[in-house]
Amino acid sequence: MSSPLWYVLGFAFAGFTFVFMTIGMSWLITHRHKGDRHKGMPYESGIDTMGDTWGRFGLSFYIYALLFVAFDIEIVFITLWALVFQDLLLGGFLSMILFVAILLVGLGYAWRKGVLTWK
Repeated sequence: MSSPLWYVLGFAFAGFTFVFMTIGMSWLITHRHKGDRHKGMPYESGIDTMGDTWGRFGLSFYIYALLFVAFDIEIVFITLWALVFQDLLLGGFLSMILFVAILLVGLGYAWRKGVLTWK
């Protein structure tokens, strides 16, 4: 009765139920009250928007965001590694040096390609 297959099926059922119940509840909530004409308009700090609201952002914004996320995750890994540093052997130290080296090679590549220059 307690085979691993039942656990997998139970979690799959719970996952699908959660997803479809969330979609169904959001549909019920949003389609019940249509509101007035101002409800679908873009909101910008309480002020009516000026110009096109679908303005494009430069690619450099996204690249900076991706680099920030990559190095933010690196800080999390290094912090956790530092907490267990005394229990690690030489292999743990060398693996962290390899991890940081790979990220530094990526940063050097981005720098050399001129990605980090603001235009």
